[in-house]
Amino acid sequence: MTASFSVMELLYWRNLKQSGFVFGSLLLLLFSLTQFSVVSVVAYLALAALSTTISFRVYKSVLQAVQKTDEGHPFKAYLEVEMSLSHDQMQKYAENAQYYINSTLKELRRLFLVQDLVDSLKFAVLMWLLTYLGALFNGLTLLIMVVVSMFSMPVVYEKYQAQIDQYLALIRTQVNSVVGKIQEKIPGAKRKAE
Repeated sequence: MTASFSVMELLYWRNLKQSGFVFGSLLLLLFSLTQFSVVSVVAYLALAALSTTISFRVYKSVLQAVQKTDEGHPFKAYLEVEMSLSHDQMQKYAENAQYYINSTLKELRRLFLVQDLVDSLKFAVLMWLLTYLGALFNGLTLLIMVVVSMFSMPVVYEKYQAQIDQYLALIRTQVNSVVGKIQEKIPGAKRKAE
């Protein structure tokens, strides 16, 4: 059994213990944030971790004193692990962040300055729908729903893929038909031939 895991293995529940631990931890964290401030949750988590490590260190020290052994610091292996990012790693992360920020800014500029009327109208409809979504749910509730969906939808899709794909194709056909009709009626909204 290997200790490595990927996000996809977690989301598809390939290892039930790992997926359950990550899913439960995320939900516990998010539900905690609905009741307490971020500062309180971070402080409580730090206190819990610190209490655990201090208790374990004291327990190992007492055990070494009673058994008269000299095993050393119980966390020595972890203290010797290098935990720094190299200049190359930092540069790579900064370049990736810069790429995504620039792409997002270009796309937002394109949408807000109406380079393509249809895309800007779609964006406006999406923002309008998000105002209703924001009125119904707060951000943490949406985040909890996203986490639950991330851990449940891949498994459901894997099990019922044929039926889901069939219904998605019907929906896509209907949406494309409606968008086509709207494009025909709005002057200047016709797409260039692709």
